[in-house]
Amino acid sequence: MSLGLGKFAYHKGLQPLGNGAYAWLQPDGSWGWSNAGLICDSGQSLLVDTLFDVPLTQAMLTAMRGAEPKAAAHIRTLVNTHANGDHYHGNECVEGAEIIASRACAEQMAADPPSRLAAMQANAGSMGLPGKFFAEVFAPFDFAGVTLTLPTRTFENDLSLYVGDKQINLLNVGPAHTAGDTLVHVPADKILFTGDILFIDGTPIMWEGPIGNWISACDRILEMDVELIIPGHGPITDKRGVRAVKAYLEYITIEARKRYDAGMNAAVAARDIALGDYDAWGDAERIAVNVASLYREFSEDTSPPNVLELFGLMAELYFARKKRTGQEP
Repeated sequence: MSLGLGKFAYHKGLQPLGNGAYAWLQPDGSWGWSNAGLICDSGQSLLVDTLFDVPLTQAMLTAMRGAEPKAAAHIRTLVNTHANGDHYHGNECVEGAEIIASRACAEQMAADPPSRLAAMQANAGSMGLPGKFFAEVFAPFDFAGVTLTLPTRTFENDLSLYVGDKQINLLNVGPAHTAGDTLVHVPADKILFTGDILFIDGTPIMWEGPIGNWISACDRILEMDVELIIPGHGPITDKRGVRAVKAYLEYITIEARKRYDAGMNAAVAARDIALGDYDAWGDAERIAVNVASLYREFSEDTSPPNVLELFGLMAELYFARKKRTGQEP
């Protein structure tokens, strides 16, 4: 059962939210198919995130200018919610904008530029099973055409600013999904853009942690006076979607801890955990990354994840699932 709001159809493109606010949705919300947002007031506008490559971002901006010719013709402010490329690779398209992100987000962007993904895309054929998986899920995107465009303003905790007369609150709830995760709250409209703190009808992926921060971020949202919640991936939701993500995070924490305490290694644990109802969510193979991150947290291991190794395990789970469901011979 979808956790989206039925009155907002989950179709690709611009979705009016009312009172000068819009969501840009990209079904099916899987790898790279992220959401973005536009907030307008008194002829001014703020963009929440760009997309995974330049053509996708340009198409989005064209649609936004058509809907809000005065406000979106020159976007003054761009907020990047976090440092995954599908939320900032299109920054170069928003010429002249002040680009705002948390300090940790900006640092992570600089340390992990688009050229890394471009190299992986170019060399996928020589990477075996991980390369096959990478090539399949990221085939629609052009990483080679991306120029790294970093934030021009950073903040540490929370930041308030205005679009026309409308107050916008930026809430730094990271590290969680990444090193710096920002919620974009429009109090007057009871709207929240969450970045990848929320994946709706899709499996969250925890590259950073600690998981307690992510669960606390969900609790913070549940305490807020918001009615429309635009996730980083998936359909528009309400607090039911927040509760579902929180429940998933709590479940995998308990299940991973049992296996860690029993001496099972992370890869075996990822294969062993029964996902139950969560198995119906998209990208279930991300359990491999989530368990690996939890194991590093349990053992207080501060070393970075082995990305190629994790892509290998995700590939194994992904192709096994496709075979099991008859999507691949």
